[in-house]
Amino acid sequence: MADLSTTYMGLALRNPLIIGSSGLTNSLENIREIEKKGAGAVVLKSLFEEQIKYEIRKVFSYDEAHRSSTEAEDYIRNYARSHSLEKYTKLIRDAKSSVSIPIIASINCISASEWPAFATNIQEAGADALELNIFVLPSDINSDGRKIEQIYFDILEAVRSKVTIPVSLKLSHHFSGLGEMIKKFSWTGVKGIVLFNRFFNPDIDIDSYNFKPGNIYSTPEEITGSLRWIAILADRVQCDLCASTGIHDSGGLIKQLLAGAKAGQVCSVLYKKGFDEIEKILGDMRGWMEKHNYAKIDDFRGKMSYKKSENPAAYYRVQFMKHFAGID
Repeated sequence: MADLSTTYMGLALRNPLIIGSSGLTNSLENIREIEKKGAGAVVLKSLFEEQIKYEIRKVFSYDEAHRSSTEAEDYIRNYARSHSLEKYTKLIRDAKSSVSIPIIASINCISASEWPAFATNIQEAGADALELNIFVLPSDINSDGRKIEQIYFDILEAVRSKVTIPVSLKLSHHFSGLGEMIKKFSWTGVKGIVLFNRFFNPDIDIDSYNFKPGNIYSTPEEITGSLRWIAILADRVQCDLCASTGIHDSGGLIKQLLAGAKAGQVCSVLYKKGFDEIEKILGDMRGWMEKHNYAKIDDFRGKMSYKKSENPAAYYRVQFMKHFAGID
């Protein structure tokens, strides 16, 4: 039988299928079910920086505009009450005592203020690793891009000064020099970079004139963005790469491994089809490996990366061409 075991950030995984941070990973019951269905690791639902700041009584210090928003204050206050820091560390401890797969904590952050001290509590609670989900929206047209980029490095330095467990960085593709930035991030000592995070995107109801969420779940077609960059960067950065967004079946996971990823995160497909899909993805992947005579993942990992591909130019082509599209 094909061996699906692998490593990610130095953690031993029974397979490269990681359940991404979401509401699905916010309860001990679900985490137990995730392990039972065969997943290799789980990323807990993120703590948000605003929540942490509330717990230390500085929730609005980073943005003066929020001070005048009663609605925002009430929302964050209620959110913090129901999802307190104590509950989060308790979930980590309970999960570690109940399951054997790695438990990766997650923080969604936008600044390098005093909140990274909480990373120490995460480590002490027993988390195997910490994923930092960082995105600073470059919405200020008067702000220099270099200042925004520096925030990422400041956060990494602040967190890594507090913990010894592996730290990964979950990024967006919104950088002017994405390849160079990811290379520089890999030099900071992070053990993994996750490509890419997926945002809340606003939509507009044209009858009620209200904002509403758009495209809550990813689609299989969204895999192409991370696939391109995983393939370009594999073996060219100093940390592991993990693929996220658009993996909905075994084919998606296999593609990312062929591109050079060490692991892949799934989420949306489980919302749509349930936890049984974990077993299906892994079973289909094992069947594919046996069909192609691969005994272990390292036999094919990176086979289609930029460095090893027979047609590496395909990863750099960004304009439509019949030659690459294969259609008239």
